[in-house]
Amino acid sequence: MTGVPASAAGGTGRRAPGGKLGAAAVNQASLWNIANILTMLRLVLVPAFVVLLLQDGGYDPAWRAWAWAAFAVAMITDIFDGHLARTYNLVTDFGKIADPIADKAIMAAGLICLSALGDLPWWVTGVILFRELGITLMRFWVIRHGVIPASRGGKMKTLAQGTAVGMYVLALTGPLATLRWWVMALAVVLTVATGLDYVRQAVVLRRRGLAAERAARAAEAAGDAEAAAGAARAGAGGAVAEVDGADGGVGAVGGVGGVGVEADGDEADGTAGRAGAARAGEGAGTGGTGGTGANAEAAAEPPR
Repeated sequence: MTGVPASAAGGTGRRAPGGKLGAAAVNQASLWNIANILTMLRLVLVPAFVVLLLQDGGYDPAWRAWAWAAFAVAMITDIFDGHLARTYNLVTDFGKIADPIADKAIMAAGLICLSALGDLPWWVTGVILFRELGITLMRFWVIRHGVIPASRGGKMKTLAQGTAVGMYVLALTGPLATLRWWVMALAVVLTVATGLDYVRQAVVLRRRGLAAERAARAAEAAGDAEAAAGAARAGAGGAVAEVDGADGGVGAVGGVGGVGVEADGDEADGTAGRAGAARAGEGAGTGGTGGTGANAEAAAEPPR
């Protein structure tokens, strides 16, 4: 319960310089790496812990000591597999899924068994399990908007819960029995407080995410409207150019028509002139012919 999945922090299994994760380590590590093996061990310890705790009715101090040992090993492996996964580049899909399941399984098994034995009130178990399940579901609810990081209060809560459950597993009496009650009370307070803080973070994160989505949609709509307006302006400009072109065509046709009319008038004038000249020529020819005839006649007539 370290906030980062135990087997989900690296890649190749080689230690990065300075103990930090290498940025280039992106490949999946082998399934059988040390972090995953510790996670598997913790999963196996869950049923073993339940069996040991419930032996002989659950009230034998020896069996409960063995159950405490199994519980302690499970909690320690939770610390170490997370440390190894962050120090070395070890990451697998199995680790991403199995680590949080193992964390919650061992804690839920201890709480439920203790309440079933009458050592722990059911409301305490209910509050803790409700918080753990609720926060897990809430993380999925807001995951598309972002990730809620593990807080320092959450780590303190995990430590308090593990210590309190471990003390309740042991058959303690006297001052230690009183001390474990206070440790469990602290665990419950931290559980509720950190749960409310996670709810607040989830609500803020979701509001910001929704606001960003609305802003993105508004910007997209504005871009579409601007593009549509630009297309409309471009269409209007094309229509104006087409009308101007049509007017120029009409003017050209009119000019050509005027030239044709003028040419036709000139041609008609020329034709009329040529016709008049021809008629004058004919008249002159006729007059000439008449004169020639008269001269001939006068020449033929003998003098008197």
